[in-house]
Amino acid sequence: MALVTGSSRGIGAQIARLFASEGAEVVLHGRDQDALDRVRDSITAANGRAFTISADVTRYDDIEAMRTTVEDEFGPVGILVANAGGSPTRPAPLEDISLADWQASIDGNLTGTFLTLKSFLPGMKKRGSGAVITMSSAAARRPSPMSPLGYAAAKAGIELLTQSVAAQVGPYGIRVNCIAPETILTERNKSMIPEAVQATLRDQHPIRRLGTTHDVAHAALFLAAENSAWISGIVLDVAGGSVLA
Repeated sequence: MALVTGSSRGIGAQIARLFASEGAEVVLHGRDQDALDRVRDSITAANGRAFTISADVTRYDDIEAMRTTVEDEFGPVGILVANAGGSPTRPAPLEDISLADWQASIDGNLTGTFLTLKSFLPGMKKRGSGAVITMSSAAARRPSPMSPLGYAAAKAGIELLTQSVAAQVGPYGIRVNCIAPETILTERNKSMIPEAVQATLRDQHPIRRLGTTHDVAHAALFLAAENSAWISGIVLDVAGGSVLA
């Protein structure tokens, strides 16, 4: 059983679709039930198996209730993709960032990932197996004034959290890895980023195109599969060569 948080659209939805196409039963998570239903229906139409659940990943009680429901109704989670997150703010000088905006970025990304892992790791440790994938960003890998500061800091925290947890749980047979995408042309980004800006961004990548949700989903599939059974604690840049450190 695979659980993909933040899978009502974009990267999370594509990861869920790909996992299901490879034979996994997938639990879709989000707070937009209509969007979740559309993703579930697209999976079942392709003869996959998917279920939906809602929870606020910034609230531990919500996550624990989600975990209990998933385990009782569908079985233990063997693959966890902690994808939920995003940037609620735009880039701004540090002194212009309100505490509320800073906290929203930290809570929605770093704290949400921490609480998700906190809930699901004990069961994986008891079973002696599991694959966990977290989601960072090129914003955490390459400092830039064009990146929202709270978002970048939260994603950098997720990378260290991932590697620290990988060191803790490796002896229990659990692998923990992180994906750091650059600009991904989700439906939202396609509509929000003007074509002229997209062209400029493309030119900044050694591979002269922007990323797709398929690029990230296939990276997640590799990290979840047995082909990567001796890989843990890495941050995988899915960035078209734009992050070379």
